[in-house]
Amino acid sequence: MTVIIPRRRFLRLAASAAALPALARGAAALDYPSRPVRLIVGFAAGGPNDICARLVAPWLSDHLGKPVVVENRAGAAGNTATEYVVRAPADGHTLIVLGPPSVVNATLYENLSFSVVHDVAPVGGIVRVPEVLVVNPAVPAKTLPEFIAYAKANPGKVNYASAGSGTMPHVAGELFKQVAGVELVHVPYRGGGPALVDLMGGHVQAMFETTLPIIPHIRAGKLRALAVASTTRSPALPDVPTVAETLPGYEATAWYGIGAPKDTPREILERLNTELNAGLVDATIKERLAALGGTPMPLSTADFGKLVAADTEKWGKVVRAAHIKAE
Repeated sequence: MTVIIPRRRFLRLAASAAALPALARGAAALDYPSRPVRLIVGFAAGGPNDICARLVAPWLSDHLGKPVVVENRAGAAGNTATEYVVRAPADGHTLIVLGPPSVVNATLYENLSFSVVHDVAPVGGIVRVPEVLVVNPAVPAKTLPEFIAYAKANPGKVNYASAGSGTMPHVAGELFKQVAGVELVHVPYRGGGPALVDLMGGHVQAMFETTLPIIPHIRAGKLRALAVASTTRSPALPDVPTVAETLPGYEATAWYGIGAPKDTPREILERLNTELNAGLVDATIKERLAALGGTPMPLSTADFGKLVAADTEKWGKVVRAAHIKAE
C-alpha cells in the first residue's frame, strides 16, 4: 500500500534528515577530546618541528582536558607522517606539525599521494623563525651589498651550504640567487649540523639557516650575520639588517603550525585554534619562543590555510626554476 505524506510534513522530515549530519558533528565536537590527542612530528626528536610540538603540547593538554602526546614518525622528509595523518580518522585526535618541508615537498616530490593544501585541514600557526644569511668570518664581505659584490666578482666560486636538497636553507639560497643575480654553488649536507661545522671550518663560505642553531655561533664570533630574511628585523638580532633592505621583496622564513585530516569537523578545528592561540600569548611560551629567535604566529584557521597555500605556490616556483630534485 502506498502511503501519501502531506507536502508540509514531507518537507519537515527532509529538513530533519538533512540536519542529522550537522547534529552528529556538533555532538562529536561537544565530546572532544574523548581520549588522548596525538601530535605527529615527521622528524626525529630535537629538530624544530619537534621543539615546537613539545612547546605547545603541555598547554593544549591542560586546556583540552586530555593528554596531547607528541609522537615522532620520521621518514621521507616528513611525507611519511603527513600521509599517516591524512589517512587517520578525521576526529581531531590525530594532528600533525606542519613546517617548511610540508610546503616545499608539494613540488619537490612528484608522486605524492596527498596534497598538503587540499588534504590537510589548517588548525593554526605556532611560530615564525627567520632564515639568516651567515658567512665564515674569513669572507671579506662585512655587509650584504659587499657580499653580493663579492659573489658577482667571483662567479661560481662562492659556496653555500644547506641541510640537504629541497630544505628551507636550500630554497632560501636559490631564491637569493634569483633575486640578487649571483652565481653561488650549492653544497648539500645530510643535516644542518654537519653543514654548520664545515661553514665554521671554512670549507664553505655561506649558509642560510634559522636563528635557533646559529645565534650562539654568531655571538661567539664563529659566524658573521649579514642579513635576516624576515620582512622586519629580528628581535634576537636587532642590529642585523633584513635582506629586503637591500633586495626589496625578498623574504624567507620558516614557520611551524598544526594541521588535521581534511574532514575534521569545523567545531573541533575552531576549539583547537582557540586553545592554541591562547597559548601563544602566554608569557612563558612567548618567552621560550623569543629565546629561539622566533615570533609567535597566532592565526585563524582560514589565515593559516592561506599561508600554507601561498608558500606552497611560492616555493614551488623556486623549486621548478632551480630544477631542484629530491635526493
